[in-house]
Amino acid sequence: MVLNGPNLNLLGQREPEQYGSETLQDVEATCRAFAKNEGYEIDFRQSNHEGVLIDAIHEAGVKVKAGEMLGVVFNPGAYTHTSIALHDAIKGAEVPVIEVHISNVHARESFRHKSYISSCAEGIVVGMGTFGYQLGIQGLIHKRA
Repeated sequence: MVLNGPNLNLLGQREPEQYGSETLQDVEATCRAFAKNEGYEIDFRQSNHEGVLIDAIHEAGVKVKAGEMLGVVFNPGAYTHTSIALHDAIKGAEVPVIEVHISNVHARESFRHKSYISSCAEGIVVGMGTFGYQLGIQGLIHKRA
């Protein structure tokens, strides 16, 4: 699963100097092609609602335990810095997560330096642009397949 949090539906139009000109649909197409080349399929999702993201993580946990999914490549957007609930969902569902951020959050505003997701993630990709999604998928495959 590739899961995207709030405002990522605005990729390509929101702060292109920070996030680039690719749209979320472009990212999805690239992820699907990359995964297919590796022998996998992608369940690609985006939501601006924290509860929907939590439900997706719970669903992924069930699928991982059933051997139907490797885990989640997760760009939590701004929820990275605010959501203890997402942290708890990842830990509770026991789902492997690779945290992805398009920009280098550590080179930005100080409030972006704290991640509630990093401590429960198996890996983190930061500042590699949308290419970071492919790195996240590759990392998940490497750690889990």
